[in-house]
Amino acid sequence: MRELAAAYAATLPGLDTHSLMAGLQGVTLTFMAMGDRDGAYDPEHQVILINSRVRPERQRFTLAHEIGHALLLGDDDLLSDLHDNFEGDRLEEVIETLCNAAAAAILMPEPLIAEVLTRFGPSGRALAELSRRADVSATSALYALAERTQAPVIYAVCAVGRVDVGPGEAEDERPAGKALTVRASSAAPSVKYSLRPGTPIPDDHPVAVALDTNFPLAQDSYVPFRSGRKMPAYVDAFPERHRALVSFALPVRASEPGREEV
Repeated sequence: MRELAAAYAATLPGLDTHSLMAGLQGVTLTFMAMGDRDGAYDPEHQVILINSRVRPERQRFTLAHEIGHALLLGDDDLLSDLHDNFEGDRLEEVIETLCNAAAAAILMPEPLIAEVLTRFGPSGRALAELSRRADVSATSALYALAERTQAPVIYAVCAVGRVDVGPGEAEDERPAGKALTVRASSAAPSVKYSLRPGTPIPDDHPVAVALDTNFPLAQDSYVPFRSGRKMPAYVDAFPERHRALVSFALPVRASEPGREEV
C-alpha cells in the first residue's frame, strides 16, 4: 500500500489540496457538511467528499486517505489478497488502516522524513517540523516519525486536559480538574514501551516546564509512566501552540522485542 501511495505521490505536481487530485482521472472533489464523518470515496459516481467543517489539516489527511481507497480499489491483486485473508468488520478495519498508511506515505514521503531526522534528530523539534512541513496534525506526524526512527525513542504530544482515572484506580488517587497529559504517543519499533493517552505529566517535569516557559528544553530526566514507574530518558520538549511535542530517548537496554503499555 505504501508503494502504491509513494508511486502516486511521485507523479503529482505538488502536495497542496488540489494537486493531490491530479493523479485520479475523472474523479471530482467536493466539500460539504458531513456531520461526524470526515470524508468518503464514492467509486460509482467518481467523487471524493470531504467534510467542510473540520480543520484544514484534517481535511488534507482525509483527502489523502480517500485517495488511498481509490488506489486500493484500482489494484486487483492487493484487493484480492485482502478478501482472501479477511472478512466482515476485520476486513473494513484492515482497509482503513491501509488507507491511513497510504495517506501518510503521500503526505510524508520517505525523503522528507529522512531529511527531518537528519537535521533535527529524533526530537520534539523534529516532530514539530514534520507536522509543519507536511501540513498534517502532530499526531499523524508522530506515528510516521516513530515508525522510521531507529533509535530507542518514545514520541508524545502533550496538552492540558482532564486527568482520566485508570482501571483499578480510585477517584481520589488522581488530582481533580485539568492537568498536562499525554494526548498521543508512539514508540520506535525497537522500544517495547508506550505511553497511554491520559497519562499525567508532573508539574516539575521538563515537558511541563517547557510548556510553562514557552522555551524548548532538552535534558536528562525520565518517562513518567502512568503506573508511577520512572524510566530514565533524555527528554526533548518543544512547546508549540499550547501543547508540547516531546521525544523521550531511552537507554539502549530499553530496546527489546515486544511492546507493552505502561
